[in-house]
Amino acid sequence: MRKKIMNKYVFLMIATVSMWMKTYIVYRTSFDLKIENAMQSFILFINPLSFFLLIFGFGLFMKQRTRNIYIIVVSTLGTILLISNMSFYSFYTDFITIPVLFQSSNMADLDSSIQEIIKPSYFLMFIDILILMWLARKNRNKDYGVVTSKEKVSYFLVVCVVFMFNVGLAEVQRPHFLTRSFDREILVKNIGLFNFHIYDGIVQSATTAQRALADSDELVEIENYINANEKAPSEEIFGIAKGRNVIFVSLESTQSFVLNETLNGKELTPFLNDFINESYYFENFYHQTEQGKTSDSEFIVANSLYPLGRGSVFFTNTENEYNATPEILKNYHYYSATFHANNATFWNRDVMYDLFKVDKFFDIESYDITPENSFGWGLKDKEFFEQSVDLMKELPQPFYSYSITLTNHFPFELEEEDKLIDEYDSNSEIFNRYLQTIRYQDEALKRFIEKLKEEDLYENSVIVLMGDHYGISENHNEALAQFLGKDEITPYDTIQLQRVPFIIHMPGITDQHPELISDISGQIDVKPTLLHLLGIDTSDMIQFGQDLFSPERTSFAVLRNGSFITEEYISVSNMCYDRDTGDQIDREGTCDVYEDMAHDELSFSDQIIYGDLLRFYNKEEESVEE
Repeated sequence: MRKKIMNKYVFLMIATVSMWMKTYIVYRTSFDLKIENAMQSFILFINPLSFFLLIFGFGLFMKQRTRNIYIIVVSTLGTILLISNMSFYSFYTDFITIPVLFQSSNMADLDSSIQEIIKPSYFLMFIDILILMWLARKNRNKDYGVVTSKEKVSYFLVVCVVFMFNVGLAEVQRPHFLTRSFDREILVKNIGLFNFHIYDGIVQSATTAQRALADSDELVEIENYINANEKAPSEEIFGIAKGRNVIFVSLESTQSFVLNETLNGKELTPFLNDFINESYYFENFYHQTEQGKTSDSEFIVANSLYPLGRGSVFFTNTENEYNATPEILKNYHYYSATFHANNATFWNRDVMYDLFKVDKFFDIESYDITPENSFGWGLKDKEFFEQSVDLMKELPQPFYSYSITLTNHFPFELEEEDKLIDEYDSNSEIFNRYLQTIRYQDEALKRFIEKLKEEDLYENSVIVLMGDHYGISENHNEALAQFLGKDEITPYDTIQLQRVPFIIHMPGITDQHPELISDISGQIDVKPTLLHLLGIDTSDMIQFGQDLFSPERTSFAVLRNGSFITEEYISVSNMCYDRDTGDQIDREGTCDVYEDMAHDELSFSDQIIYGDLLRFYNKEEESVEE
């Protein structure tokens, strides 16, 4: 009798164990999940089990043959989802979320990138599916009987016990991890990849409804928080660039570690190294982007709000009201323009720039692109800058321009004629090529500044250069460690590698009195800093950044995944490090002191975006003006 009962579950158990083990192997080989102790290792091992027991268990309500087909189909879909996450993670060091799927319109321009991250070996993951198909065919004429109601109840009780045991252990390791964590790695480590996707679906449903349920009262607590943390601008710096043009350049995939470095005895960034010595340079400036990458960077800089933890605001919240820098500058007679030699619809820019009140978007149609001046992602940076300045000189002044480069983009490809430095020798072709495209970008920037001078756009401008996000993911840590002369890249190092260049250059000012600024800062601080340089008061604006020149500002930066950096500490994945030494230290009384501040900033910003709360604030502003 017992054998007959067991026979009903054999196929289901084989499928469960194979998918369980396959998922665990992927955890260990394809994801860089940081494990601190034996308990976390055990949780990681068991967390796929409850999902597969549950999802395959639904087949118990079907006849045997239908059940076997169902299990094979689910196993196939689960494997495809695993491979999709592996491919996504191999570049972004992140997991797929539902909002990312809404960005499918970007896929048409990602051919070369996709070819780099899809590996033929992934198809070996379907071997167990073939075995299941063989077993199902072999036993197709055998009938092990119907699963009784009592057996179903017992089975699903076991599923509940396994799941609660998993969650209980996770809660002990990371209290409130479901409600307080912005880090998808923590969620995957504790409840598993597939349960994370279910959780993501629940969160997606909740955030979709948030706008309809929002009201103006939600702004009160947020305004109180912002007002309490607002810092007065520097009297010496405020308005120092009043009336000047703003020429902002977003440097694709550029991290700070390349500055002042050499390769084979040659400087990687000779122009930037010199330009920094004539500018205000912020050496501890962090990118704060997430899954939206460059679009996130644009969003932060324009609004001084954090991007979403899931997907890109440029796709998920295109009906919101914003109070972006271009719109603010209209009140001060500034003309705004964005320059990017890509399709207008990529990252949904044509829609979002209208919301930001950008006067003119110079997209791919505005440039003369030929086979000779384009490669990889499109128009080469040198030609892009040459043509952009020709367009820029026709703009009404004063203007605010925002240019986005392309050449230093994954998979970092160059034609031989543009390789200005020999290739690095590491085990990562991606990293080796990255250093070459960085060198090319630097030369293009040199020509850009020369062209600005030739067209008389240099002297009366504020020139801002900023890296938009990381270029080299954790999947290339071995090569990165070799280049930096380290034994390994630790979680502490990973946070430090999120620093990107931020340079403010004002001819006649910074070249006379350049300054190296070491305070902790991030992209969230760009908007108030630039507006104050132009003499524009921001005290009545909803923003989370602080003027980088304010003598009272808090030296603090929050990354979108909840990690944060202070003058003394770095917090990442529930670990706390001494910022100066990199030594791991106890969180209590150190990183924990700043935990609530980091959580509040991200939570309040999410409320504003998901609830479209600025529609209420903007109405209040209009009423005051009337």
